Amino acid sequence: MNPQAASPNTTTSDNGWFRTTHWTVVLDAGGKSTQAHTALARLCQTYWFPLYTYIRRSGHNPEDAKDLTQEFFSRLLEKDYLKAVDREKGKFRSFLLMAVKRFLANEWDHANRQKRGGGREIISLDVQDTENRYLCEPVEEMSPEKIFERQWVTALLDQVMTALEAEFSADGKAQLFKELKPLLSGETDKLSYNEISLRVGVGEGALRVTVCRLRQRYRELLRLEIANTVESPTEVDDEIRYLFSAVS
Repeated sequence: MNPQAASPNTTTSDNGWFRTTHWTVVLDAGGKSTQAHTALARLCQTYWFPLYTYIRRSGHNPEDAKDLTQEFFSRLLEKDYLKAVDREKGKFRSFLLMAVKRFLANEWDHANRQKRGGGREIISLDVQDTENRYLCEPVEEMSPEKIFERQWVTALLDQVMTALEAEFSADGKAQLFKELKPLLSGETDKLSYNEISLRVGVGEGALRVTVCRLRQRYRELLRLEIANTVESPTEVDDEIRYLFSAVS
């Protein structure tokens, strides 16, 4: 998705622009409330794989990377890591990268003396499947920071696509979404529209209107997902530009 196309001047949701978002809740509560803990856990569940790839690229083998990822999130959710957050640079992406660097530098020896991962499964992580995902990436020339950012964008877009698919499925249009999903990239031709039109029984003109609305909703959901990881709505556009330039 073109990052410029994903940055309209305003973004709204059903409940209004920039309703209380996950990272804002965490920061405002200092991670102390039940709501803040739930919000932080949700963010960790979404963005754990970029951390795994960072740890792997930092020189740890798959089993250790799994254990370190679990241990890191366990401590993140249990300890007062948020004291290190600079409120003027309050992006969850920046915080997470800073926190894992500190964890690897200062706490690996302590973590290794304990039972790996403390015996706690904070996130669902299958070693083989996770490692296969890692090996599919062209990581040989990437720094740990670069692969972290690349996987952050991938996780972000996957989350947006999942949310969009859920909306279509809730309206009984799961099959239509499956047909239209490839058109989100904009890389198609008239023949593709003709073929899809025949398969779904919708006129080509109406199909193009639906695709236009689909792309608009995709952009809205992209902005809302990014809003969940920054502190203020004024940071959304900058974060979009930064992320897409970082992986271009």
